[in-house]
Amino acid sequence: MTQSGTSGTTDTGTRPYGTWPSPVSAALVAGKTVALSDVRVDGRDIYWIEGRPAEGGRRVLVRARAGQVADVTPAPFDVGTRVHEYGGGAYAVCQGIIAFSNRRDGSLWLVEGGKSRCLSTGAGLWYADLTFSPDGRFLFCVREDHRAQDEEPAAAIVVLDCTATVDPAFNGGTPLVMGPDFLSSPRPSPDGRYLAWIEWDHPAMPWDATRLRVATLLQEGDDPPRLAAPWSAAGDDGQAESVIEPCWDAAGRLLALSDRSGWWNLYRFDTTSSSPVALAPMEAEIGQPHWVFGLRSYVPLHDGSILAMVINDGDTRMVSIRDGGVTPLDLGHPSGCPVPVEGDGFAWLDAPPDNAAAVVRGQPGQVPQVLRRATELPLSTDDIARPAPIHFPLPDGEGTGHAFFYAPANARYHGPEGEKPPLVVVAHGGPTGRANPAFSFKVQWWTSRGFAVVDVNYGGSTGFGRAYRQRLERQWGVVDVDDCIAACHYLATTGQVDPARIVIRGSSAGGLTVLLALARSDLFAAGTSLYGVTDLRALAQDTHKFESRYLDTLVGPYPADEATYLARSPITQVADIRVPVLFLQGLDDRVVPPAQAESMVAALRGRGVPCALYEFEGEGHGFRQEATIRRAWELELAFYQQVLRLPVSPALHVDLTARQSAKTV
Repeated sequence: MTQSGTSGTTDTGTRPYGTWPSPVSAALVAGKTVALSDVRVDGRDIYWIEGRPAEGGRRVLVRARAGQVADVTPAPFDVGTRVHEYGGGAYAVCQGIIAFSNRRDGSLWLVEGGKSRCLSTGAGLWYADLTFSPDGRFLFCVREDHRAQDEEPAAAIVVLDCTATVDPAFNGGTPLVMGPDFLSSPRPSPDGRYLAWIEWDHPAMPWDATRLRVATLLQEGDDPPRLAAPWSAAGDDGQAESVIEPCWDAAGRLLALSDRSGWWNLYRFDTTSSSPVALAPMEAEIGQPHWVFGLRSYVPLHDGSILAMVINDGDTRMVSIRDGGVTPLDLGHPSGCPVPVEGDGFAWLDAPPDNAAAVVRGQPGQVPQVLRRATELPLSTDDIARPAPIHFPLPDGEGTGHAFFYAPANARYHGPEGEKPPLVVVAHGGPTGRANPAFSFKVQWWTSRGFAVVDVNYGGSTGFGRAYRQRLERQWGVVDVDDCIAACHYLATTGQVDPARIVIRGSSAGGLTVLLALARSDLFAAGTSLYGVTDLRALAQDTHKFESRYLDTLVGPYPADEATYLARSPITQVADIRVPVLFLQGLDDRVVPPAQAESMVAALRGRGVPCALYEFEGEGHGFRQEATIRRAWELELAFYQQVLRLPVSPALHVDLTARQSAKTV
């Protein structure tokens, strides 16, 4: 499965933890690894998106056809969308016709017979969640209108005629649904008679409360279709309910996921009734938080069964649902539900715990064919740390916490007898997200060098039901911090890590958790915030539309609860932070603007706390470019080695006294 590799070294034996030579190099992580996502099928053709750091993070649409793998979109096309900033659903394919959004300018394109033509130039209009009508003539999209200055971008579901000859500069689509603050998942029925979609309004997020809506599709002559007689199938009865991922089965029955039972489960909705039918009730989740468009957690099959991805205790498994019965299926480790390939099994993105992710094709119970792997790992089996689910007591008897623990792993080295490894604590982003056991360099980078890692599913994480998710309501900056600290205490008291050498890292929302953990506890020797939140008041007033009211649930309404915002903001806790901090920030970040990191660094330095800020030009909320990714990993490693007094290369020294930000391309 993997190659044996030693990163050029032949010596073996005992070395202090945190100093092991590692085959997981910065070049492997940054330049030789592509990001794979959004696997789709059109007949026998299999498509996916590759994010390529070596091309500045450009996303390329790739197709596997008749045993040949080739790019569909040449440079400079960048297949993606900035709707909700996080994007998703940036392409669709139907009977050989491809539609895609070009992230660079928001334009919308069609590819037919190998030739591309522009459908819409964008010009302030961004498109996502692209879906063809059953006959391939019309394209349904979520459109975000950014043309009005000083106003929130307006959401709409629009339809575009793919056969019409229209000047793309004046083709923004025909609006079908307008009014709600947010719209998602336009899904036409197989017979073209109905359109289903999801909508919600401020201050709810899609995992809090949504509405499933349905309307009749009418078409006259060559005109684009219009909607008639819309109604609510779920979520409009006054009870908070998250309904997501609508889909029609082959018989024309409407399906969707709802957490009305406390867990995202699968329901069938009759188009003439508002009483949904639970298809396979379970205390596990079929569903994922709607951060991006185009998520797929289940797929109806033509034989009447439903393939579903079930998340239980943070891990995933595949099942077949039929007539209320649930049958486990061996389909590897999908990160999204596999989709059927015409006449031959399924295609999916496989994300195992012991190898890099891969686009694969196969049948249940068989070894799948790899179409593209994110990278070929120069690792032996013993170089790879495996996730061990751990459960630890929460503070004040609140129940059980969840995390994945990874012990150090390197085929050539082990630590000195009696020595415990240093621990890297990972606080995931979101904060509505989850740690999962898929292979990740954010883990293996550290474990292969002799660090232990704990990836914490703190309260608010998904995959554990609505009640666990709601533990974070009005408690962001409290519950997440407490849970991370509790996980550390558990690992220290059970003798698995060195309690004097614990560091914590987190990105975005996880960055806030990091900084508050440093202020609240003396457990940590240092912390790293990657484009993390430092000022909740500033975030409430200066972030993008999708998350502009997110804090109403996590903290409280602003400005009514300004005192809580102040108390929970790391910028007001500077006096309690006494250990070194590293900040890594993109200068083009619109989710957490650079001013958040800059003000925090100025405040820390004003009190003499060692810290460093590295800002990266051309990077947004998350790093895409090879040079940035390489530099970020090298800096963070050198930072921990300096703080923990481990050997570090002079070339990688982190200047913790510099007064100026280091801007790097």
